[in-house]
Amino acid sequence: MKHYLLFASHSYAFSILRPLEEAIRKRGDKAAWWLEYSCPDLRTEDEQRLYNLAEVKRFRPIAVIAPGNWVYPFFPGIKVEVFHGYPMRKRIEEIDDHFTLRGWWDIYCTQGPSSTPYFNELADRNRYFKIYETGWCKADSFMLQEPEPHRTRPCILYAPTFSKGISSAWEMAPAIDRLAQSEEWDWIITFHPLLTDPVLSEEYRQLEKRHPNVRFQRINEGIKTFRQTDVLLCDSSSLIVEYLMTRKPVVTLRNTHPGDYLIDVQHTEEIGEAIHRALQRPEELMGAIDRYTAYHEAHRDGLNSMRVLEAIDDFAAHYQGRLARKPLNLWRKTQMFIRYLKSRK
Repeated sequence: MKHYLLFASHSYAFSILRPLEEAIRKRGDKAAWWLEYSCPDLRTEDEQRLYNLAEVKRFRPIAVIAPGNWVYPFFPGIKVEVFHGYPMRKRIEEIDDHFTLRGWWDIYCTQGPSSTPYFNELADRNRYFKIYETGWCKADSFMLQEPEPHRTRPCILYAPTFSKGISSAWEMAPAIDRLAQSEEWDWIITFHPLLTDPVLSEEYRQLEKRHPNVRFQRINEGIKTFRQTDVLLCDSSSLIVEYLMTRKPVVTLRNTHPGDYLIDVQHTEEIGEAIHRALQRPEELMGAIDRYTAYHEAHRDGLNSMRVLEAIDDFAAHYQGRLARKPLNLWRKTQMFIRYLKSRK
């Protein structure tokens, strides 16, 4: 029996890693969770958690799998990056952080044409990691043909990004306040785990108190939340690609890379009309959505998580211990160990 450690530093890791956990169990193997102090404990009763390095060593994972930007390098096992979203530049002037090399990973599990070619170039230049195009394990949950909850009227999901320079959260509350009163729509409002401004959170909680058709929930539960809604209202979050994969439209406010797959507006006064159009699901918009999501996610068979496990097997059989050495990163490794010690107190 093979053991796998699922490394979660934020709440979004659960919706990404659970399809992988299911695939591990189907193979007759075992998964356990490592939760950082920044991650709420959202485990079910049958999910095991490890609490310290000694327990991790006794568990002897063949791989440590993480959707974040980092992992403890002193944990045993092959270090596997499965990503927390698709490559989607938020700022025009910056290189997408999706492609930043930090020296932690043995394997990058890429998602499709938007990520694999450039990662292959990086692998050829650096030679201390391998690239496997597996598709995103979270996308497996999008392929499940489950019925959606019954709705008597449309429901709009508002999920802004956290980066203050591009987030719409600081100006959207009055628009939602107006639309919640004037339109026969329900609203679900979720925040990114890093969007923690208490004044801002209270402003949206007040919307919930004023309007019975508004629900503010801190955590976006991924496909479970998506299935309760008909349109996403957003800005420049990487969540956009995930939502579009459910073949539902997205309305954005000043998206940094707008395209024909979005309904993008420049002013909050235009949002109501844009949502009306999105709810009609015009044919040209839906076709553009299909083309755009295929560019990001190449695999639609629900077997991405299985491919991740096959990639780990292949790496262990053919490449482990045979690649170039990872960067020393002594200062970063020291910081990681200090972080570990602080988190265990």
